[in-house]
Amino acid sequence: MKTALYWFTEDLRINDNITLNATLYACDKILFVYVLDESLLKPINYNHAQIGASKLRFIKQSLLDVSEQLQQLGYELLVLRGDTQAVLKKLVSTFNVDVIGCQYSSGLQERQSLSRLKAQLPQVRFICQNNNLLFGSKQVESNALNGSFSKFRKKMAHTMVYEPVDSALSDTLPMPVNGSKIGLEQWNLNEAISREGQTPAFKGGESQACFLIEKYFKSHAALRYKETRNELDGYDNSTKFSPYLASGNISPRQIVARLKRFEQTYGANDSTYWIFFELLWREFFHHKALAKGSKLFEFSGEAGKRPLTTYYPQRFSSWCNGETRYPLVNALMRELNTTGFMSNRGRQIVASCLVNELQVDWRYGAAYFQQQLIDHDVASNWGNWQYIAGVGDDPKGGRHFNIDKQTAMYDPEGEFIRKWSTSNPMVNIEVDMVDWPQES
Repeated sequence: MKTALYWFTEDLRINDNITLNATLYACDKILFVYVLDESLLKPINYNHAQIGASKLRFIKQSLLDVSEQLQQLGYELLVLRGDTQAVLKKLVSTFNVDVIGCQYSSGLQERQSLSRLKAQLPQVRFICQNNNLLFGSKQVESNALNGSFSKFRKKMAHTMVYEPVDSALSDTLPMPVNGSKIGLEQWNLNEAISREGQTPAFKGGESQACFLIEKYFKSHAALRYKETRNELDGYDNSTKFSPYLASGNISPRQIVARLKRFEQTYGANDSTYWIFFELLWREFFHHKALAKGSKLFEFSGEAGKRPLTTYYPQRFSSWCNGETRYPLVNALMRELNTTGFMSNRGRQIVASCLVNELQVDWRYGAAYFQQQLIDHDVASNWGNWQYIAGVGDDPKGGRHFNIDKQTAMYDPEGEFIRKWSTSNPMVNIEVDMVDWPQES
């Protein structure tokens, strides 16, 4: 009898999870596991954690949703804390695991970790596939990634997006493996969530994702998306799908399928196309990350061009805390720090400010976003920062936003600035080289 371990990572859902389905078909017994790696909570990424409080809360809620779905089918989700490699190796040894199924990440660190695990467990069969993309690697020609997004979009806009698949748990039920007495540190999700008093802007979970997507398309907001997507505030002005995509509560294929049904009923227009356009933008960065590896994190980036920036600790601190000389930037950063979210337009404005006005190394901004954002995914975050910094594969060579003009366009009455105002004084933004942090 074959024993499988399904290792949830960035695919915290049951439906349209191709790797999960393949793992179910490959075994007679199965154990479902999630590991919270303690290293991701430590400030080792340009002095910032790779998972911050907002994202961690969202992950907890997502895991609780997966756990409840599995319980209805007679399974348990084992949620553990510790070093991922050590935890998985112990599980394999204890339960004589023959097969491990898991998401194949776009992130370089995650793929390197998976490669090390495979090398340490040569007797185990690994089933790995990226469940969070519109297109498989064979659908994307290599030359589509050598150039700008426009080139990629023109090549991929008419490529078939396969229909999402139902969960194989509906008809394939391997026996459960009882892992509750494994002797590893477990994470009590109900206790962890109940201790947190703040009401989050988003609630994680596959069930919540499906509910909100249905609600969005029933509201007909999709017909106005292109006109409203750049607004700084207002829940329905953008789709708000990104947190659910980032944690894998829903797949981009599921969104495209729902978008097509909407267009069949209410018609297609520029706005409905722009929702697909934004998913293509995300897809572009994910395939870039898979193809380009470490270049995603290098100072000179994809373009191989070193920006005229450096690390000014007090300037960077003022930016992080929303204490710069730019009221709109301050408001946006305070929103991020409070809610874990910021509009797409806001992200471009504050990133441009850090790189162009404050002349700070873009990688520190990307690392801070990674820590703070509830919807962080490594490919989109670091790829977009490269575009702003002018080190991405972009013919325009960076983006410099006029902050006064952006304020006049998107907050002409100062309503957003007042909403996030504070009486904290601005800090001195002179250079203090003593505080220069160490790179990861």
